[in-house]
Amino acid sequence: MSIIPVILCGGSGTRLWPLSRQLVPKQFLSIAGDNTLLQDTVIRLAGLDLAAPMLVCHEDHRFSVAGQLSILDLDHQGIILEPVGRNTAPAAAIAALEALSLAEDPVLLVLPADHVISDPAALCQALSKAAEGVKKGHLALFGVIPSAPETGYGYIRRGAELFTDLYRVDEFVEKPDYETACQYLANGDYLWNSGMFMFSAKDYLEALQAHSKGIYDSCHEAYQTLVREQEFARLSEEAFSKCPSNSIDYAVMECTAAAVVVPLDAGWNDVGSWASLWAIGNKDEHGNVLRGDVLAEDTRNTYVHAEHRLVSTLGVDDLVIVDTADALLVSTREKVERVKQVVARLKEKDRPQYVTHRKVFRPWGSYDSLETGPGFQVKRLTVLPGARLSLQKHRHRAEHWVVVSGTARVTCGDQEFTLKLAESTFIPAGTVHRLGNPGSEMLEVIEVQTGSYLGEDDIERFDDDFNRS
Repeated sequence: MSIIPVILCGGSGTRLWPLSRQLVPKQFLSIAGDNTLLQDTVIRLAGLDLAAPMLVCHEDHRFSVAGQLSILDLDHQGIILEPVGRNTAPAAAIAALEALSLAEDPVLLVLPADHVISDPAALCQALSKAAEGVKKGHLALFGVIPSAPETGYGYIRRGAELFTDLYRVDEFVEKPDYETACQYLANGDYLWNSGMFMFSAKDYLEALQAHSKGIYDSCHEAYQTLVREQEFARLSEEAFSKCPSNSIDYAVMECTAAAVVVPLDAGWNDVGSWASLWAIGNKDEHGNVLRGDVLAEDTRNTYVHAEHRLVSTLGVDDLVIVDTADALLVSTREKVERVKQVVARLKEKDRPQYVTHRKVFRPWGSYDSLETGPGFQVKRLTVLPGARLSLQKHRHRAEHWVVVSGTARVTCGDQEFTLKLAESTFIPAGTVHRLGNPGSEMLEVIEVQTGSYLGEDDIERFDDDFNRS
């Protein structure tokens, strides 16, 4: 049986602010190890007997996904781009339609991109059990054997055992209160809903048609608009926006009699909060999890993440401290779940810290906004070897470039020339220009912008290697 993993890369991960943000959600961050959560997911699957994965992400994240995959040098079956988020049921439907174009009736393993699984061997065993059920027309989901009375997860009550370690689903239960969660833990028949599924593409689409026909019809219509471009497959915004938003659980699994659950005990964690990262982190002798340049004195049971500078703690217990270039979070571990309220306030006030970091990644590299004031902005541009920015112009700003590392190839009006270390050039407002890196090493440029308006939307592109408008 050929099993195609479908990795869903949506979600914003607001409970992990200030690291996770709208344009850089948690699946693209290295918060539980050296790799990003997405990379860990792909690497984990590569070690199992599965087909190359298919990925579904928002169009805004396409270059993040493609760039992180390219670093791994592992095969994949394409990246489906959603113009708007519509939850997991439509994403799985589009993936099922795409998979049916590759094989007669493939089996899909639908996984979030942002989970931690520390025991891949146990995952492999659970996949084998689920596959037995899928062969007989069941739609399988994976229920994590609970280790604590968690109130932040939905639960599944397992029923009769159909095969060894494969059970009918008797009931889906919303997030319980603490007393109820304790009862579930003691009962032994309740499992955490992991949000991981396995089913044949045809069986899923048939169940979707039966129980959520609006999603089924909308996805069929949207799939007809798919435009393929290199490794990307882009859906029409007009067509996909008509699709109702719903999860696989609500749209299909809670409605069908074919749902089965496989217990999973594989060191699973959805990395949904700073408290969960503290729980799974490598702790020192005082129960602290320390990442980055941290000096902890008389500190216990505390999580500290330092990105850009030394963070020192003294005489504190049970805190979460996350320091980034443009935002600092300090909270008790007990109340850190309420960081979502902070994010909501930032969104309400239209603060940039809700959307993105000071350092912004682009398909050609990245830029870091070092200093901003009235009429000026200073950025550090990092351009990947062989990459170049679009051929462009700005109406309202001029730019002064100074090379601090590497070699730059510059287009300025009808001139084209090379700049080396410590050399500079000036780009007047309204002048067509381009910056590229012809070398084999990283190019770093300090860019000083001056003008009446310095927004990122002041750009007119004439040619772009990444087909951006």
